[in-house]
Amino acid sequence: MQIFIVGGAVRDELLGRNADDRDYVVVGATPEAMLAQGFRPVGKDFPVFLHPDTHAEYALARTERKTAPGYHGFSFHAAPDVTLEADLSRRDLTINAMARAPDGSLIDPFHGQRDLAAKILRHVSPAFAEDPVRILRIARFAARFPDFSIAPETMDLMVAMVSAGEVDHLVAERVWQELAKGLMEIRPSRMFEVLRECGALARLLPEVDALFGVPQRADYHPEIDAGVHTLMVIDQAARRGFGPAVRYAALCHDLGKAETPADILPRHIGHEARSIRLCEAMSERLRVPNDYRDLARLMAQHHGTVHRCREMRASTLVDLLEKCEALRRPERFEALLASCLCDYTGRGGWENRPYPAMDYLREVLKAVKQVDAGKIARDCVDRSPIPERIRQARIQAIRDTLNHPADEPEQGGK
Repeated sequence: MQIFIVGGAVRDELLGRNADDRDYVVVGATPEAMLAQGFRPVGKDFPVFLHPDTHAEYALARTERKTAPGYHGFSFHAAPDVTLEADLSRRDLTINAMARAPDGSLIDPFHGQRDLAAKILRHVSPAFAEDPVRILRIARFAARFPDFSIAPETMDLMVAMVSAGEVDHLVAERVWQELAKGLMEIRPSRMFEVLRECGALARLLPEVDALFGVPQRADYHPEIDAGVHTLMVIDQAARRGFGPAVRYAALCHDLGKAETPADILPRHIGHEARSIRLCEAMSERLRVPNDYRDLARLMAQHHGTVHRCREMRASTLVDLLEKCEALRRPERFEALLASCLCDYTGRGGWENRPYPAMDYLREVLKAVKQVDAGKIARDCVDRSPIPERIRQARIQAIRDTLNHPADEPEQGGK
């Protein structure tokens, strides 16, 4: 029995990065031998075991064979005669197909170290084409290593896989799993650029793909269409270290612009309703977590209103807070403001512009919170006017705190 560290841990060590997780491959062993040493089996499709002390994963060396379309269409063979090189040959990229022996020596049969130095993402073998998840994975690695390029022959293979319909067999949960990881990488826009280049974006996320080529408002840079703007907004969320829900909201915020009637372009009047519909459809199809979906819907509906908040009447500001459930869900309202900040700064040359709407609405919410709704309710003998009295008190609190006149007009528009 021989045990090797494989995959990402070896790659990250060579890159000088910390490797949080280590994967191990065991050569020359049987399931019975692993059990005899106290390992606990966890694999359903192939033999994977947890170490009795560290609980790290140890997988028996295995080969695989394509048996049907899609991600699940494989049969696996794990036996003592499967070599380390045979196990490494089934992996996706050369930079992930290296191993470290117990004596510290590097096993690199597919020149992954060379590709690391050249900053190239290259598939290991033609077997790459058998698993459509690898298209998502290579796009995610492009987002993690934004200065790496994809080998031309690998991109050609990805294009062929999309044309053959392989990505159409991906299940929603697997697509979302890779998408969620990609959104959290250093430059998530690269994931969508790669998916678009190989044609997979139109198959997996047609709502996003449709944004490319749609002109933006005249005051945007002429080269920034709705698709490019969306990717800039996502990268702003990554640059600022915001979490996955904000990054998903950034992805969904302008989906309705793809359906703007051609005769009103580059204006996008009324696109919020279309964005909500497309956001909900995409979230349902991908089975996105509810809290991500809810924030994305709020962003699609209200980001334009948030941008204009300083032009609004106090009464309209109260309406906005109520629609966004800012008092009941302040953490989600803060996430909405973060998402709007990314939208505002993701326009080319706007990255470092101040966004006064964010602090302004925080002050508005702070003023509204000072209203003692419970006391108002207790002071009312008749309960029917309670909601309106609370509302009026909140409006007055905004006027008092932010020096709003009683009858100021609203201005502007998106």
